[in-house]
Amino acid sequence: MKVRSPCQAGAFYSGTKSSLTKQIESCFLHKFGPGKLPEVNRKGKRNIAAVVCPHAGYMYSGAVAANSYYAMAKDGVPKTCVIIGPNHTGMGSGVSLMTEGAWETPIGVSPIDTDLAKSIREQTNIIDIDESAHRLEHSIEVQLPFIQYVYGLDVKLVPICMMMQDLTTSCEVGEAISNAVNGSNVVIIASSDMTHYESQAAASKKDRLAIESILTLDEESLQKVVESQSISMCGYGPITAAIRAAKLLGAKTASLLSYKTSGDITQDKSAVVGYAAISITK
Repeated sequence: MKVRSPCQAGAFYSGTKSSLTKQIESCFLHKFGPGKLPEVNRKGKRNIAAVVCPHAGYMYSGAVAANSYYAMAKDGVPKTCVIIGPNHTGMGSGVSLMTEGAWETPIGVSPIDTDLAKSIREQTNIIDIDESAHRLEHSIEVQLPFIQYVYGLDVKLVPICMMMQDLTTSCEVGEAISNAVNGSNVVIIASSDMTHYESQAAASKKDRLAIESILTLDEESLQKVVESQSISMCGYGPITAAIRAAKLLGAKTASLLSYKTSGDITQDKSAVVGYAAISITK
């Protein structure tokens, strides 16, 4: 079995199982996190169709991300997490999917949901099977330790890496996901940071505009505001795809769980990165 080894262990997050577990717990307990450790609702009805999570180093964005995973834990146990992240490396195809093997972190090894991944690929010609895009990409990898901590190693994943993030491409990816999911027990995780390296005031103002579009589940508005306001959020395509898929799967509402910036952590508010945790529910 092919195993995709972690490329960010010891960098974006701690490099050993014990230290990573403690780091994740500190994210949940942080004042910007939910303030308590998650308890999985094993009988949950699973109303969350998608979440938005940041993907910076855990010391910066982990507490915000913990809010999404806390909500997921309360919601129930998914069979598979479809994780959509932007392509930062420039490697691989415009939209790249892995269909076989597993992903490893210091916590353990999580299998790819091969059947679902292949089904998504069969729905559209815009997605390529391409492992090279995933080899050094962090946006999907940093979500996995949270999933493993909350649910263990049985929950499967489908990793989708997007270099092309225009409206047409993103909506087609979302539609492919919704068609393939078709009633299965799946949650979609859109991995994105918000505005990059602007002042706290400027970043917050721009990010609120983008967040408003997400909360109204308006994928076209999100793309327009990102373009018109020159918002440097890196995963607007994955979020667009998640909104489109979630709506087709019956989602009606979205809730902002947390918004903070790196400046809230470091107190240097001259050039910050924004982080948002959002849930999209049926």
